[in-house]
Amino acid sequence: MKKIHSTVIISPEVIIGENVEIGPYSVIEGNVKIGDNCKIGPHVHICGYTEIGENCRIFKGAVVGSIPQDLKYKGEKTFLKIGNNNIIREFVTINPGTFEGEYTIIGNNNLLMAYSHIAHNCIIGNNVIIANSGTLAGHVVVDDYAIIGGIVGIHQFCKIGKYSIIGGCSKVTKDIVPFIMANGQPAKPYGLNKVGLKRRNFSKEKIELLEKVYKIIFRSGLNVSEAISELEKINNCEEVKEVINFIKNSERGIAK
Repeated sequence: MKKIHSTVIISPEVIIGENVEIGPYSVIEGNVKIGDNCKIGPHVHICGYTEIGENCRIFKGAVVGSIPQDLKYKGEKTFLKIGNNNIIREFVTINPGTFEGEYTIIGNNNLLMAYSHIAHNCIIGNNVIIANSGTLAGHVVVDDYAIIGGIVGIHQFCKIGKYSIIGGCSKVTKDIVPFIMANGQPAKPYGLNKVGLKRRNFSKEKIELLEKVYKIIFRSGLNVSEAISELEKINNCEEVKEVINFIKNSERGIAK
């Protein structure tokens, strides 16, 4: 059973799932699809070619699917896809892709705190937390379980690795390697994210191995190519492969 307030404006092409709640004065327009059991607060605007999965909560004043804040956008048909179990807090803004057929994608189980902004063509994984006023420029990729602190600005095309954490008020201009802590203006590594890894049930042995990986990359005095060669000599587990592939595929270079 849907619970839609009488003041809500919904355009005819919108598809709304079962047990969806929509609060007063919200506007849902365009080619929008909303999954089952979503709860949408008052004064929310959802528009464009936007698909929202199941069990999502969108709080007051959020604007989801409005056109990109990109001067290159000329009215093309672009998309925003949001997965399941996401929490989108007050006044969050999320834009679709810029060029014809492009997407902005947000996975599952993410928390986007108040006033955070996800620009065009971003890809957010699963179980990510973006704190208040975290700002992602276009084409940013945030991998699973990453945490971005409050008032963090991330430069376009940067990539944030799995299980990393970025301290509040940081300016990110390079890629952040998986499993580490980063902070500063510009952000640089400050050690392994041990607390986060323990909370995610990484074993003591795995954490010790990743600490060795961290020291090879950031404390050995080796350049990036030399560090990769050293990493390829040690335990060839999934996490080490993740770090090696991340560095090899980095387009902006890693923060050091």
